[in-house]
Amino acid sequence: MEKKLAIITGADGGMGTEITRAVAKAGYRVVMACYDLARAEVKRQMLVKDTGNQDIEIEFIDLASLKTVADFARRMEAKGEHVSLLMNNAGTMETRRIITEDGLERTVSVNYVGPYLLTRKLLPLMGEGSRIVNMVSCTYAIGTLDFPDFFRKGKKGGFWRIPIYSNTKLALTLFTIDLSRRVRERGITVNAADPGIVSTDIITMHMWFDPLTDILFRPFIRTPRQGAATAISLLLDEETGKRTGTLNVSCHPKHLSDKYLHHRQMAELWARTEQEVKKWL
Repeated sequence: MEKKLAIITGADGGMGTEITRAVAKAGYRVVMACYDLARAEVKRQMLVKDTGNQDIEIEFIDLASLKTVADFARRMEAKGEHVSLLMNNAGTMETRRIITEDGLERTVSVNYVGPYLLTRKLLPLMGEGSRIVNMVSCTYAIGTLDFPDFFRKGKKGGFWRIPIYSNTKLALTLFTIDLSRRVRERGITVNAADPGIVSTDIITMHMWFDPLTDILFRPFIRTPRQGAATAISLLLDEETGKRTGTLNVSCHPKHLSDKYLHHRQMAELWARTEQEVKKWL
């Protein structure tokens, strides 16, 4: 029987490696969608050895370039395979304002617009039983959407990485809820995973107090394997396949208030994002 296909972005990172390992062990054919191909190849060889699954391959994608996102999707479309799992795992927290070739703030592109476009482009390859999981963050709760500044600058005013990161995670959470309603009748589930605070490079502030932060907090922060557990359950567990449009923490759904379920900017966010990506759709 032909293996089901799973696509995982940022599959060479800390949590991405753990997610890829679990999905490969479950018998899926895995496409590691990565930016750093050399690092990804090292991880791929390790994962093939660890899991015994030879069907792990690497495809290039740069979520800071909408062209490469569209190119990746076209390569998947050309193969004509049904996509069973899509894990939007890759993320960044930039230390300074970088504007992409598409005119987007880089954190916004990598964390939200890139995954949005990728998901929209791959939807025709999905159907009954397909699962989409978006990696969000507890910081969505302090996020705001300042239009039109969100796409170009990440936030209104000067650059500050934490609010911008939070804003992208709010956008991705709202996208999860909105998309789940749009594809429910097709039997596609869409859920969000909050991994908690995980010991990865992304939480390094590149500030003078980093060594002190490491000493005080890292012993209590989750490992990549622990952080990946919620996403893995959403991708693979039978029970989680029965729910959609949920935010999940520690492998359990979290109650969301109407503030998020019926967010006043949800429709506007969808419409504005469609305008940003329309060239590639």
